[in-house]
Amino acid sequence: MEIQIMSTDLEPFEQAIASYPEPIKALARQVRALIHDILPEVVEVVWVQQKNTGFGTGPKKNTEHFCWLMPTKNYVNLGFNYGAELPDPEHLLEGTGKLFRHVKIRSADQLIDPALRALVRYATTYRVPAVGRD
Repeated sequence: MEIQIMSTDLEPFEQAIASYPEPIKALARQVRALIHDILPEVVEVVWVQQKNTGFGTGPKKNTEHFCWLMPTKNYVNLGFNYGAELPDPEHLLEGTGKLFRHVKIRSADQLIDPALRALVRYATTYRVPAVGRD
């Protein structure tokens, strides 16, 4: 697990979002809270230098993570590791990569959208080993 810590004053997530405007930091915190709400036992891995946070059932990015968040100056990207394979009847996902897709979260209102919550919920189980396995 790679967690980069620059200072002991702030937790890694706060360090990763520290350079963004306050509205984007607040939105990033809300996206993070959504993921923790849907999967309370989620494993969070923060890459401070890359300003990216991965979420999964374990620390392995390529096999145990299901989504990630990365702020930008105007929105928060909520990315999905297997987004191209996820059911997305509301066409929320953007991107053209082989597997990765993302949703641009521009406001907290998007976080109460049942379609987004369903997408995150499904992603927690799709091609990801179960939490608590031996």
